[in-house]
Amino acid sequence: MQEKNWEIETKCVQSGYRPGNGEPRQVPIVQSTTFKYATSEDMGKLFDLEASGYFYSRLQNPTCDTVAAKICALEGGSAAMLLSSGQAASFFSIFNIASCGDHVVASSCLYGGTYNLFAVTMKRMGIEFTFVDPDAPIEEINKAFRPNTKAVFGETIANPALIVLDIEKFATAAHEHGVPLIIDNTFATPINCRPFEHGADIVVHSTTKYMDGHGSAVGGCIVDSGKFDWTAHAEKFPGLCTPDESYHGITYTEKFGLEGAYITKATAQLMRDFGCSQSPQSAYYLNLGLESLHLRVERHCLNGKKVAEYLSKHEKVSWVTYPGLKGDKYYDLAQKYMPNGTCGVVSFGVKGGRTAAEKFMKALKIAAIETHVADARTCCLHPANATHRQMNDEELTAAGISPDLVRFSCGIENYEDLIADIKQALENV
Repeated sequence: MQEKNWEIETKCVQSGYRPGNGEPRQVPIVQSTTFKYATSEDMGKLFDLEASGYFYSRLQNPTCDTVAAKICALEGGSAAMLLSSGQAASFFSIFNIASCGDHVVASSCLYGGTYNLFAVTMKRMGIEFTFVDPDAPIEEINKAFRPNTKAVFGETIANPALIVLDIEKFATAAHEHGVPLIIDNTFATPINCRPFEHGADIVVHSTTKYMDGHGSAVGGCIVDSGKFDWTAHAEKFPGLCTPDESYHGITYTEKFGLEGAYITKATAQLMRDFGCSQSPQSAYYLNLGLESLHLRVERHCLNGKKVAEYLSKHEKVSWVTYPGLKGDKYYDLAQKYMPNGTCGVVSFGVKGGRTAAEKFMKALKIAAIETHVADARTCCLHPANATHRQMNDEELTAAGISPDLVRFSCGIENYEDLIADIKQALENV
């Protein structure tokens, strides 16, 4: 039975690493910066991309590649790479195909750190982003494209607005203009949604969240579907379709095909120059989290739904957003793309606004106030005062953030205990 035919639960446990006779059962931690070779000629083949192997862990490391292969199998991609953080993954995913003078279309409902990366930092690098309403009709989205547009970016479930992206709509718009759709699938995880099956071309993750699941290691990942035809739009993607003089004139699409060109370039060129590599130790922790991902996500979703149902009936709660809750604006889209569950994060507003939200959070006993989310332990955050505080009111509104919004990330505890904690905290408001 081929690995590609395994069910996703089996891939969580078995993919990426299959030890041979007498080899370690657990993924070995190759805690080494460098690798020895018998001759300079042998090493030279690696620098020329003529042979596979390792020479410096800033670019690649066996432990990291093993874990990346597991995530690649979970998403159904052709190639993947680990990075030092989800922010690094988002940056690399764009910068690998866009440069100074280029343009990208993105959903306006993004994680605050991603929005700042795109709207401020990458703007300083000469890459301009146009942010579009994810609910806009495709005709409106099409108006955002320019001749120099190189990609479209969105989140499966926006953090923390919990807006569900219509992946097929955005994929259609992207492909009509000859560019790939990049999806941040952090909140849904491949357990609940595999964007490649709906037309996406590249997937990124903050592995720090559900994939790691235990708050132990920061990390990121990029997975390529291997299906986008860069050569059909060669004039848009010279970095992939014309010779790279920093590697003796190699053309990535010719040398590595559609299945390997994108990730090879991101590894050999961007990782070489930026060094946003994940440590082997962090990759090991990530793999431990991946082995139980399918079990934890199910509990996260159950707890999220139960908490959302309770909050939706509470007199001190002004509104609740949870795409797995019947009656939610994005319930139908969630059923289309994530019929088995969405995530464990619930966003809601406490009557009384910003002050009431802060009082509620301070009174919680189980849930901790953290910048973290999607963890085995329940945590919460007031985004307007934390992750999104760099935004003005207009930008907050565009991102689906209100001053009273509380992001409540349900862990894998008993949901009755979580509800009891919420109940006593609301009594303090």
